Amino acid sequence: MSALNAYLDVAPEVQAALNENRPVVALESTIISHGMPYPQNVETALRVEAIVREHGAVPATVAVIDGRLRAGLTPDEIDYLGRKGREVIKVSRRDLPAVVARGLDGATTVASTMIIAALAGIDVFATGGIGGVHRGAETTMDISADLEELAMTPVMVVCAGAKSILDLGLTLEYLETKGVPVLGYGTEELPAFYTRQSGFGVDYRVDTPAELAAIWNAKRGMGLAGGALVANPIPEEFSMDKAVIDKAIDQALAECAEQGIHGKDTTPFLLARIAEITGNDSLDSNIQLVFNNVALGAQISKELCALRA
Repeated sequence: MSALNAYLDVAPEVQAALNENRPVVALESTIISHGMPYPQNVETALRVEAIVREHGAVPATVAVIDGRLRAGLTPDEIDYLGRKGREVIKVSRRDLPAVVARGLDGATTVASTMIIAALAGIDVFATGGIGGVHRGAETTMDISADLEELAMTPVMVVCAGAKSILDLGLTLEYLETKGVPVLGYGTEELPAFYTRQSGFGVDYRVDTPAELAAIWNAKRGMGLAGGALVANPIPEEFSMDKAVIDKAIDQALAECAEQGIHGKDTTPFLLARIAEITGNDSLDSNIQLVFNNVALGAQISKELCALRA
């Protein structure tokens, strides 16, 4: 076990499931503190956990509380993060040492959730969308730490593709360079978060949770480093019109540049502004795609446990 586990607390229910080869799905906490207002954020987080349970798995919401890495939270702890909202530090890999050493609270991004999930021994993590290469990154070098984490950390990440505020073509090129398999669930095209199509292809189309589990099991069995990305399209009934969302993204990007917003503040600003521009239609779509992803994550985790029985 890693020495880093001295900083880790795994909830008893989560640890029991892992010990008994029962399915577990990791969940991030940035969506709670930075994704939407209270109490909607807490209601959504608890509903996400309930969906994981309905599909036969144990939820492990991940965060940092009082400087402790946490895999699995109580409803009261989720409510605590939701009430504090943006007072909670948004924590990626670079932030973990300082936040832990200072005994602070942290809402975990995709990257830091992967780190804590891997430390706890959780294989599957379901989220909304990953970060990636930002538009104009050839000048700004603004590339999400999520991509580097996928190259290093052994967790299968289920998402609705990369956020459509990004340069999706460059994001795929970066993942290819790092050897991260991009698996389209029931699709040959990378979903673009709010919409089902992007115009960019995935590495492999996979049509069942069992095959996704088998691919992951083979990757781990061969000792190949890093994670895998499962791109699960938003359900058709919640997919937004591409022209509408593209117009909102363009407007939000222009405002972001005008206000000089950059770094880790960029994505929260853009997502919030797009929600405002679309009359919260984008937020509703965001919530539904997360629900869809956690259900698939639970199914994959169940199939992995069956393979390892």
